Amino acid sequence: MPDDSLLDIKDLVLHFRTSKGVVQAVDGVDLTMQRSEAMVILGESGCGKTSLAKALLRLLPRNVHRYTGQVRIDGTDIMRLGDEDFRRDVRWVKLSMVPQAAMNSLNPVLRVGDQVAEPMMTHYGIERADAMLQVHRMFEHVGVPLDFANRYAFELSGGMRQRVAIAMSLVTSPDLIILDEPTSALDVLTQANIMNVLKRTKAEMEASYILITHDIATSSELADRVAVMYAGQIVEVNDATHFYSAPLHPYSQKLMASVPRLRADQEPEFISGQPPSLLDPPTGCRFAERCPSRFAACDEEPPLFTENGGQVKCWLYSELAERQGRGK
Repeated sequence: MPDDSLLDIKDLVLHFRTSKGVVQAVDGVDLTMQRSEAMVILGESGCGKTSLAKALLRLLPRNVHRYTGQVRIDGTDIMRLGDEDFRRDVRWVKLSMVPQAAMNSLNPVLRVGDQVAEPMMTHYGIERADAMLQVHRMFEHVGVPLDFANRYAFELSGGMRQRVAIAMSLVTSPDLIILDEPTSALDVLTQANIMNVLKRTKAEMEASYILITHDIATSSELADRVAVMYAGQIVEVNDATHFYSAPLHPYSQKLMASVPRLRADQEPEFISGQPPSLLDPPTGCRFAERCPSRFAACDEEPPLFTENGGQVKCWLYSELAERQGRGK
């Protein structure tokens, strides 16, 4: 892992037992990100994005069938830690999370200020009075009026609840913040305000983000790099500048083609077919059945990552690399 890397994931697997079989929600994910970087994870609903976040934070349900791999933060493999050590030394200390629905994650019978203060009191033993001073600083930073600290979650608007959740994720100054659809179910103006808070926080606090979303337009506001997830696997990792202008993987290209363009006379496209079942995914490329460039190798075995400006998991680029190698 490079010296400036913050996170290094190798072959991360999270499978769930269900009445119908084993769901391969996260299946061999490899990913590396740097400090002060915003990594966007794009993909359709059901592709495993939120399961990946839960795997990193070890927020696991009871029906876990397999949970393996390597997750290094600052060079330490946190997968080797016991549950108590992970809770004490990693969750909300090195990793924190802004959930998709703040109302579902905030306790309805506790004042929001006390909830934001709790991680500092729990992990660092800070007295409540001192913790509340830090809560006020965080509220001021994210744009929450200070008197809202004495309110309950149900008394706040959706946008304010989301700001409170962001303040809670920042209050312990973690190394990495995972944002799981932080602007979903919010109106367009509130989405823009929340994204401005995140951009300002990244600049002023040098925060590192993983932004999980299926909203391509919103993701472009924050992204330094983009990882595309499909059927439980990462299929492309690329710099944001290159990804949004010239994505590599056929799935990524279809995603970008589905976005309406204001300054282009081009009808949005759609991706035909359905994602494969994660109960029994294909043995070859998981996008093969929906891919317009499908050929024989796609059905035979899964492609490996190939360097082609960015990293892409597609037989098209593997074949191209092989031909270029033979040409030398």
